[in-house]
Amino acid sequence: MPTTPIRLGFGTDLSGPFREVDGPAGADAIRMAIEDLGSTIAGRPVELLLGDHRNDVATAAAIARRWCDDGVDAVISGVNSDTSLAMTEVTAAYGTPTFVVGAGTSVQTRQRPHKSIIQYAYSTVALATVPGLVLTGQGDKRWFYVTADYPFGRELEEHGSAAVERAGGTVVGSVLNPHGADDFTPFLEVARDSGAQVLGLANGHAELLKAMAAMDTLGLTDTMKLAGLLTFIDDIHDMGLEKAHGLHLADSWYWSRDDEAREWSRRFFARRGRMPSSLHAADYSAATQYLKAVTEVGGTDPQAVTAQLRSTTLQDMYVRGGTIREDGTMLHDIHLLRVKDPATTREPWDYYDLVATVPGDDAFPIS
Repeated sequence: MPTTPIRLGFGTDLSGPFREVDGPAGADAIRMAIEDLGSTIAGRPVELLLGDHRNDVATAAAIARRWCDDGVDAVISGVNSDTSLAMTEVTAAYGTPTFVVGAGTSVQTRQRPHKSIIQYAYSTVALATVPGLVLTGQGDKRWFYVTADYPFGRELEEHGSAAVERAGGTVVGSVLNPHGADDFTPFLEVARDSGAQVLGLANGHAELLKAMAAMDTLGLTDTMKLAGLLTFIDDIHDMGLEKAHGLHLADSWYWSRDDEAREWSRRFFARRGRMPSSLHAADYSAATQYLKAVTEVGGTDPQAVTAQLRSTTLQDMYVRGGTIREDGTMLHDIHLLRVKDPATTREPWDYYDLVATVPGDDAFPIS
C-alpha cells in the first residue's frame, strides 16, 4: 500500500500586496526545509499544500477548515494578522499544530493562546519593545508616534510606549494616520514640533514608504531618529539606501547575520533571485522544527508533536536556543538594526548594521 504523506499546509498572501515579503518565496523556503531533511520523515513523504487567502478573513478560515477536515498534519500561517487569527481559530479547534510566522498581532498570545498554536517569528510586542528599550536606554528618551489607525498600528504604539516608559523615557505625543493615508506631511509636522528625539512609525509597508518620503521632504531625518516598527528588508530594497539610511528597525533575523545565515541565503538567492526576508527564514525554520519533532516522536500525532516542540530547545539556521513559553510565544533573540549609509555597503542587499541584540525574555515581555 502507498504510504500516506505528511501534509503541511502553508496559508499566506500568494498573489496580493504582501506576496514579496512572504508569498511564493516562503513556499520555496519550506520546500528547502523538506529537501534538507531528505524529503521523507518517519518513513513518510512530505507534501506541501498551498493556500492563497488573498487577505480575506473568510477565505483564510475556509482554507484552514478544508485542510483540517481533510486531516492536514500541521499548518504554517503567513502574513496578515486578521487572516491568521481566522486560520488559528479553526486549527485550534482541531488541535492541529500551527506556526504563526507572518502575522504579528499580540492578540494571538495575549487573548487567544492555545497549546497547539506557536507565535513563531515575531509579534507587535517585540517589534515595538526592542527599539523602545534600546534607543531609550542609549539616551533618546523623548518619543513621538505616528500610528496607523487600525488595531495592528495601535498595538505597536501601545507596546512601544510601555517599553519607552519602562526604560525611563517619555512619549511626548502621538497622532493617528488613517489606514491607507497618502500624505504624511501633516502628521510629521506635529511630530517635528513636539520636541521628540525619536519618531516611531507604528505602521508599515506602503505607509512606511510614504512617511519616509515625507520625512525627507521636511528634513526630519536630520533632526530626529526614526524607528520603523514594521519594516522588512523588502521595504528597504524598495526605498533604496539613499532614502532609508539611518532608519532603525527590529527584526528576528537578517541574511548577513552570520556565516550559516549567509550560506542558506545564497542558496535561497539561487532559487529566487533575491535575498530572503526574516519571514522566509522563519518559514524554513518552522517547517524544519515541525519535521524534526515528527522524527523524534516517530509520527504525526498532534499532541505528541506539540509536547515535543514545547519541551525542546529549538536550534537551526534561523533560531538559536529558542523556547516556547506557556502562552505559545517562541522566545528568541530580536535584533535592533540600523540601515546603512550607501557608502558603507559592501554588496547588493547588504543593508544593515547591528545596533543591539535583545534576548527573548526582554524582547517579548508578558505585560
